[in-house]
Amino acid sequence: MKVLIVLNDAPYGNEKSYNALRLAMALQKEPFNIQVNVFLMADAVYCALADQTTPQGYYNIERMVKSVISTGGKVKACGTCANARGVSNLQLVEGSEISTMAELSQWTVEADKVFTF
Repeated sequence: MKVLIVLNDAPYGNEKSYNALRLAMALQKEPFNIQVNVFLMADAVYCALADQTTPQGYYNIERMVKSVISTGGKVKACGTCANARGVSNLQLVEGSEISTMAELSQWTVEADKVFTF
C-alpha cells in the first residue's frame, strides 16, 4: 500500500505538521508493507530545513522527518513554495529533496490513500 501525506502548515505554531509526521511514523510501524511519502507544500517546506533547534522536551520536526526517511519513507518539498520563501538554497534534512508539482501529481496517482494536513 502507498500512502501520501501532504503537509501545508509551518513546522511550529500549530500541531498539524507534528501530527502528520506522527501518523507517517505510526504507519511505518504497521506490520503491513506501507510506503509512506510526505510532500511539503507552502509553509511546510520549513519542515525539511536542517539544524532545527527546539527547547528540551519539545518535539523537533527535523528529527521526525529524519525518522520517516530512515525507515524507508520519502520526503519532498515543493520547489515553487521553497523559492517563494527563500529557502530553496538552504540545507535540507539529509534524504529530503526539492520537488515539483509534477512529482506530487505522480505520487497522488500512485497512492492508495492521501491525507492532507
